[in-house]
Amino acid sequence: MSAVEFLIVAITSVIAIMNPVSTAAVFSILTERFTPEQQREVMINSLRISVVVLIFFALTGQLIFTVLGLTLPAFKIAGGILLVSFATGMLSAKKEVYSPEELENIAVVPLAFPLTCGAGTITVVILISSQAVGILENLAVIAAVLVAIGASYIAMKYSSRILTFIGEQELRIITKFLAVFVLAIAIQFILNGVSDAMPDILTHVMD
Repeated sequence: MSAVEFLIVAITSVIAIMNPVSTAAVFSILTERFTPEQQREVMINSLRISVVVLIFFALTGQLIFTVLGLTLPAFKIAGGILLVSFATGMLSAKKEVYSPEELENIAVVPLAFPLTCGAGTITVVILISSQAVGILENLAVIAAVLVAIGASYIAMKYSSRILTFIGEQELRIITKFLAVFVLAIAIQFILNGVSDAMPDILTHVMD
């Protein structure tokens, strides 16, 4: 896989699991009574947190494996299974309504966690970064995070226009489509993990 192909896969994977359109929908509901200045402050704070968290995991993916004694095939399989649960949740999820009065800081919860940089997005970033070879592919992971965050910024900034244009039914269709894409990514991670682990499995069986 070339660096360009790796970059494309990284960007599409992170954007699919991050799902900026759904984040924009929640943002619009949470901030509908806010002034434009307040909306911008919430948006910038949530995205700033997400950038820091995701780039941290992108840069420390290999270190996490070393410290915890994990193998890449094992993490691929575990991460794939986790993403399967996220994808099925996206397929069956009902509309959620958040109450700003119940949240101490909506920039952190739910906009940053779990919407923009939840467990699913963090898992994808770690998985992709663990497969990066060379400085170009490692930079591609960071670029993918920044592009996805940029997409979330645009989606939240123009959330009212986007929701007016696409409508609630179309939003659900987009979410279902992205869920299928995430499910395909999850299955591919599992298949890659099993394939990578097979030589060790066969060695232990034959011994």
